[in-house]
Amino acid sequence: MRSRRVLLAVVAAVLLALGATATASAGGSALPATLQWSSSGPLIAPQPDATHPVVSVKDPSVVRYKGKWYVFATTADTSGGWSLVQMSFTDWSQAGSAHQTPLDTTAIGKGYRAAPQIFYFAPEKTWYLVYQTGVPSYSTTKNIDDPTSWSAPKNFQDAMPQIIKDNIGNGYWVDFWTVCDEEKCYLFSSDDNGHLYRSETTVKQFPEGFGNTKIVLQDSKFSLFEASNVYKLKGSDRYLLLNEAIGSDGRRYFRSWTSEGLDGSWTAYADTEDNPFARSTNVTFADGTAWTKDISHGELVRDGIDQTMQLDPCRIRFLYQGLDPAASGDYSQLPYRLGLLTQTNAAC
Repeated sequence: MRSRRVLLAVVAAVLLALGATATASAGGSALPATLQWSSSGPLIAPQPDATHPVVSVKDPSVVRYKGKWYVFATTADTSGGWSLVQMSFTDWSQAGSAHQTPLDTTAIGKGYRAAPQIFYFAPEKTWYLVYQTGVPSYSTTKNIDDPTSWSAPKNFQDAMPQIIKDNIGNGYWVDFWTVCDEEKCYLFSSDDNGHLYRSETTVKQFPEGFGNTKIVLQDSKFSLFEASNVYKLKGSDRYLLLNEAIGSDGRRYFRSWTSEGLDGSWTAYADTEDNPFARSTNVTFADGTAWTKDISHGELVRDGIDQTMQLDPCRIRFLYQGLDPAASGDYSQLPYRLGLLTQTNAAC
């Protein structure tokens, strides 16, 4: 009897160790081997007016600061023009009624502006809004509460690096994402042609000096499409990378990888259609009916506001864009709305 108890204890210990190893290999002790989510319905819709006939709101970036949510997003209008909006609210139940300030009425100006990222650059005590204008651009403010205070656009890089020119094919240079460690800041970007790029500068030089552009991931065009996000996992030295893909069914979803450092190599985490980071197949919807089959360009809700992009892996939420599955037509006219995913199988 005693030998049987010993054997059972050994088997249990082995199984426990295997489970721990599987979880750890997935990118940190708090990340499960697979992810499951629940989704809200559409929370944020476009707010057209006489001078802004917008039809979609998409590409959100979000921070929580002094008791309020601040959301920045892209809008597209009936003529196919792209611009940015800013909104704030205290609770997600207020998101739909929150006023959206068009940022083309500020020094950010009119013209092509899209795919924003918001963060607080602590060394300068300054807010940065990064967005695309054809090149990676940014505006700054000391007061995120005042949408009119954003500065005129400046560029991280004034021209496409040669390595991107050599690989972009018929794609587009899009979706710029900034993240810093103690010494360097990195600018990630995509080309809609299967390549993820990384440029770098020092924290002391930021926002100047971005260069040394390299390919950090490469796959087929639709498997590594666009909309990368990179976060530092709280309580560890590991990083989580997301990238949007187009599935075999034509629907958008997210793949993911982990790394020991921002300048290191990336290891697959939840990166397939069968085991995705976020796809309609691992999401349950509030009323039992999927209002969207696309889990598309968005941002995880960070644990903080600064340039390190810290994420609490024990409580993951994802503000994303989705749309009516029956919608079709020109991309700029697709009726994107914003919804919120909440992880339902946290491992901690």
